[in-house]
Amino acid sequence: MTDFETIAYQTPAPGVVRIALNRPDKRNAQNTRLLYELDGAFRRAAEDDSVKVVILAANGPHFSAGHDLSEDDRLGNMADFDSVGLWCGYACEGAEGHMGFEKEVYLGFSERWRNFAKPTLAEVQGKCIAGGLMLVWPCDIIMAADNAEFCDNTVNMGICGAEFFNHPWELGVRKAKEFLFTAETFSAVEAHRLGMVNHVIPLAELQAATLALAVRIAAKPMFALKLLKEAVNTAQDNQGRVNAMKTSFALHQLSHSHNMELYGIRADPSFLRDSGFAAKNPRFAKAK
Repeated sequence: MTDFETIAYQTPAPGVVRIALNRPDKRNAQNTRLLYELDGAFRRAAEDDSVKVVILAANGPHFSAGHDLSEDDRLGNMADFDSVGLWCGYACEGAEGHMGFEKEVYLGFSERWRNFAKPTLAEVQGKCIAGGLMLVWPCDIIMAADNAEFCDNTVNMGICGAEFFNHPWELGVRKAKEFLFTAETFSAVEAHRLGMVNHVIPLAELQAATLALAVRIAAKPMFALKLLKEAVNTAQDNQGRVNAMKTSFALHQLSHSHNMELYGIRADPSFLRDSGFAAKNPRFAKAK
């Protein structure tokens, strides 16, 4: 995949690739095409031996509003893409098709990008909500503008957290619970205090500061960088992250099934109404 519709692929310095989400009119909400194109861009960077560091950024005022809930027929659209995982089953009825979809494009992609061999830096400005966290948390280093805000509001939808459930490792157990229970927003400064963000940068300087750090890292031996990343990721996995992620993903699917049984949709309809989302999207307007 070399031509992209929803992202921009740039080489701002030798050894450095900058991949930018490019749906600013949608606040970089993630539809299926964007996620597959992002995975294609990571694959392109992985296969290019001249690339040593990847920056994940976003065009426009906000990094990402999360999943694009207005996307029509997500499961039917899967015929347009080549799966990278082997779960599949997107055309199956009931929970099976939806679980297959989320296992592929949400949990599956986030895990793939977290295990991408080369160092990755997230460059975050504005709002980064729920699914947006699933893009920045797989990155090795997070650079945040001083206007960045982070939120997982999935509890408002009757869902127990985003699919890539890295919250306890990013925030610590106590703050992870507060973050999830309240659906409140953390500022860049608070995220930095908690250790989730490496640096808080004035918005006007964010891109330059991120690139400068990427260039410093790109000057190091590539194989050593890969081995260092592997060592740190393995240390985290040995704390139980992988098994915890599998359990939380299963509970996430139970949330969807519960909402389907009660309301006929996969999220609590009060959120869709109160947020004004249902009024703008007729397919949700009749939710119970």
